[in-house]
Amino acid sequence: MRVARARARALALACACALARACASARAAAPRWRPERLVLQTTLGDITLALYDGDDAARATAAHVLRLFELGLYDTNHFFRVDAGFVAQIADCASGRRAAMSATQRDAAMATVRGEFDGDAKHTRGKLSMARWNDPDSATSSFSVMLGTAPHLDAKYAVFGEMVDGEETLRKMEAVETTREGIFVKPKERIEILSTYVVREARGEGEDARAAATDEARDADALRECRDRADSLAKELHEIRERRLPGN
Repeated sequence: MRVARARARALALACACALARACASARAAAPRWRPERLVLQTTLGDITLALYDGDDAARATAAHVLRLFELGLYDTNHFFRVDAGFVAQIADCASGRRAAMSATQRDAAMATVRGEFDGDAKHTRGKLSMARWNDPDSATSSFSVMLGTAPHLDAKYAVFGEMVDGEETLRKMEAVETTREGIFVKPKERIEILSTYVVREARGEGEDARAAATDEARDADALRECRDRADSLAKELHEIRERRLPGN
């Protein structure tokens, strides 16, 4: 009986520690955003993107993509791949855009960025994932907006931001007719990026309020996750007590 009680107390302590770790992990997972918003005006509607700026985020990748937007390199480019439930991928700027490039633009389009792979950054719907070749440091300008969850990409491709507006546009993309070419599912009609622009949001009261609202929503999600974990652990502890400590 004494051994059973000791085991129950040990389990209760382990449950409390696990719950604390889960809460801390969920809260720490919320990324910081740069003040810029990147807007793509496509033939199916607009998409607005935000770039991560945390200490453990893919900051070099985010800065690289921001420069490409500032140079207008994604204008007249297109989403060459639309695989519903997986990815909507923008072609690399060197080969995908219709407009000619200046020498400065071409140099930027051909520049590579080192791989920044964080196992905590998950590939879920709306996240931005940098495309690359087999070389982990071969990314140039092609990237994907995730259309679903793809855990097999985690820690292998850089997650550098997320879509903050444009869900309706993504749904329109997923509804277009497609054709398969090898491993790629491609739209039958070109989904063009007509133009792009960068908006820099001032850190005023409005931005602080939005940031606070975002933090509050993330904290609520973390709290729900912690409560679910606590309920599961409490049920497990109760079942063990029933088996090991009859009459309690």
